[in-house]
Amino acid sequence: MGKPGKRTSDMVDFIVSILCPGETNMKPVVALVGRPNVGKSTLFNRITKSRHALVDDMPGVTRDRQYADTQWEDKAFTLVDTGGFLSADDDYFASQIKKQLLRAVAQADVLVFVLDGRAGLSPYDRDLADLLRRTQKPVLYLINKIESLHRQEDELGEFYTMGVDRFYKVSAEHGLGVGDFLSDLVALLPDAPVQAESKEEDDNGPVRIAIIGRPNVGKSSLANRLFGEQRVVVNDKAGTTRDAIELSVNRKGRKFILKDTAGIRRKGKVTDKLEKFSIIKALDSMEDCDVALILIDCSEGITDQDITIAGYAEKRGCGAIFLLNKWDLVDKSEKGQQVFIKELRQKARFLAFAPAITISAKTGQRCHKIFDEVEKVYKEYCHRVNTGMVNRIIEDAVYRDEPSLHKGRRIKFFYTSQVAVKPPCFVCFVNYPNAVHFSYKRYLINQLRQMIPLSLTPVKLYFREKTGKIEFSGNTKASRRIQEKKKKIKTKRNKQRKEQSRKKRERDQKNTLK
Repeated sequence: MGKPGKRTSDMVDFIVSILCPGETNMKPVVALVGRPNVGKSTLFNRITKSRHALVDDMPGVTRDRQYADTQWEDKAFTLVDTGGFLSADDDYFASQIKKQLLRAVAQADVLVFVLDGRAGLSPYDRDLADLLRRTQKPVLYLINKIESLHRQEDELGEFYTMGVDRFYKVSAEHGLGVGDFLSDLVALLPDAPVQAESKEEDDNGPVRIAIIGRPNVGKSSLANRLFGEQRVVVNDKAGTTRDAIELSVNRKGRKFILKDTAGIRRKGKVTDKLEKFSIIKALDSMEDCDVALILIDCSEGITDQDITIAGYAEKRGCGAIFLLNKWDLVDKSEKGQQVFIKELRQKARFLAFAPAITISAKTGQRCHKIFDEVEKVYKEYCHRVNTGMVNRIIEDAVYRDEPSLHKGRRIKFFYTSQVAVKPPCFVCFVNYPNAVHFSYKRYLINQLRQMIPLSLTPVKLYFREKTGKIEFSGNTKASRRIQEKKKKIKTKRNKQRKEQSRKKRERDQKNTLK
């Protein structure tokens, strides 16, 4: 029985290595497997010291594979969280989740089989144990939800009917027994020294991309299309994606990190607690991304919620690209590409700089243009301009069209400097920063866009007052002590002057009475 199983396992590993080129990793891979609601995601968060995976008492929360790098005792490895195993189609997504789990098993160097110590043994546990034995890979059996490590062995006797010599008793929620389990786990892994995080330049680092949009607009289909493999679960049912799943793609020597997110519905329609958490993670992904791909379903038209989601991206200051998806379902005779884009520009004027592409994630139409467009946006998103050029642009703009007077006084622009990138941020030092009208601010931003140029990225412009006073000493204890001493002396002198003035008034009154 050993040889056929090994041959099957080797064949699965070979196929997955071809189909999953983006997930090849030098670090050893550890996969957490088990039936639904046994605590895999809780254990995943405990080991990775993060909250990447959604956790809830409801079974079947996790559907896609979740990867995270971690380390224990100077050994680095990649941990994989998987969906719950169901041998029969008892769940709507059971077959697709099972495919994701089998891929994780094929990629893993060590498997961790998580069991539920409260609910006891299940027939699904036996089916999964038989499947894992055929892989001929190291398997660690872990009984979760054991809040007391002194629990009697006879209470867990049913687990030993599986024919396993050792079980690790842990509580992922409270961390009991996890340290001893990890020590034995890393002993099975090949040596992989912890790599120091290299601080890469902004232009050469990975480009982080968030795929956002309403539910069922094709975000997961696009993620699979860009990744080149069926990496995340796709279904016609809205709300399929719950976690924010990161996918790593290498293209033309450049690394892109895609993040597939949950669909964002209107606030009034969101009542489920799990959906709220999913939307929060989707919004957080825009905080970390460089470019947001805003998907719009062309077959349904441009809705108010699409514009609201675009507003979330604009508010967070990330680069943006509109992707008009499901273009293959649109009747071009009624509404062509130019009409769609014109309508989009009218409704989303605040993102006039964002490019728009009509695509079809299902057929792959024009999807090859997305990475090229992302690189163009990212190049301007990280662009830095020298101070001399910025000052000449602002000086020429002010000379051509001076700002309106403030209380009869002219607003003076002393100098301008770029203070940050991602997105490009500029600060103008003026004498009356609050007096600059928003229309004049928009005029200056447009001048910067045209002259630099920065036509594909958001640009931030701030106004500060030039005081002319430079504090060289800094905010130190000595300087604060001197300021307090001066304040006390000044207060004392003011009291003395008031006392002298009072005595003088009294003398004057006496002389007047005489």
